[in-house]
Amino acid sequence: MENKELVRRIEELKKEKNAVILAHYYAHPEVQDVADYIGDSLGLARQAGETKATTIVFCGVHFMAETASIISPNKTVLIPAQKCGCSLAESITGKDIQKWKAENPGGVVVSYVNTTAEVKAETDYCCTSSNALKVIEHLGKDKKIFFTPDKNLGAYIIKQTGIQMDLWDGDCCVHERITTDMILDMSNKYPEADILIHPESNCAGDDTILNLQNTYFYSTAGIIKHSAESTKKQFIIATELGTLHQLEKDNPDKEFILIHPKTICGSMKKVKLQGVYEALLENQYEVKVPDKISNKAILSIQRMLKIG
Repeated sequence: MENKELVRRIEELKKEKNAVILAHYYAHPEVQDVADYIGDSLGLARQAGETKATTIVFCGVHFMAETASIISPNKTVLIPAQKCGCSLAESITGKDIQKWKAENPGGVVVSYVNTTAEVKAETDYCCTSSNALKVIEHLGKDKKIFFTPDKNLGAYIIKQTGIQMDLWDGDCCVHERITTDMILDMSNKYPEADILIHPESNCAGDDTILNLQNTYFYSTAGIIKHSAESTKKQFIIATELGTLHQLEKDNPDKEFILIHPKTICGSMKKVKLQGVYEALLENQYEVKVPDKISNKAILSIQRMLKIG
């Protein structure tokens, strides 16, 4: 079926089933274009909680659909493809959290949103790259903190806040490829460009990059915002390939250069337009977090959303 026809049928099914389509910035361009809302993890979590739709089609990876199910337990949450995993979410389990808690009575567990529902259920505070600094600063220096699972984001937070934390040794398989040498090379090639880096990147805790001129660390939504507001005309984008679609749509007069051609999330790219159509048509691949886990996991998410 042609994409134009798929889009028409998707729009019909959305109305028929009172559905909303949420898509991450890393999704295929044609999937982003059919979405009702495009965002990063924090924005998508908020939308999942605020939507009046009865069905959510979540065009992202599995932990994101789980988060939507936890926030909106009475809604049907569908994911348009199977086996959409995440290297961060798969790096840690609830038992790993329990072990740290047993060894650190009174300690506080902060988990990045890139975790399973099981891990969120054992977590005190959830966070995203948009609000991780706020969450840690809210907790302050007097508490023993275990930050999971992203060691790179954790290292960035430690550098920015001066608050020491225990870090889990996990990473995003896409952003782990973004190294100090790669950033320095692009800085030399494009000295006038702003360099916009996601803090999941391998170089996020390196003072060489943190102090580099015209270099900024942002969540994906922050990268989008900076690019729109800046008077600069050239930007190095150090995050996943899919982000370029919205950047170029929103800023046709600006140049966006991807840090490396292989910063691609294979799991995000499993979600295709055909899959969105089939999810709506068949109500297939529903993601439902059991109440026993959901009722515990929602607490860490609510604390995150309250902080902002």
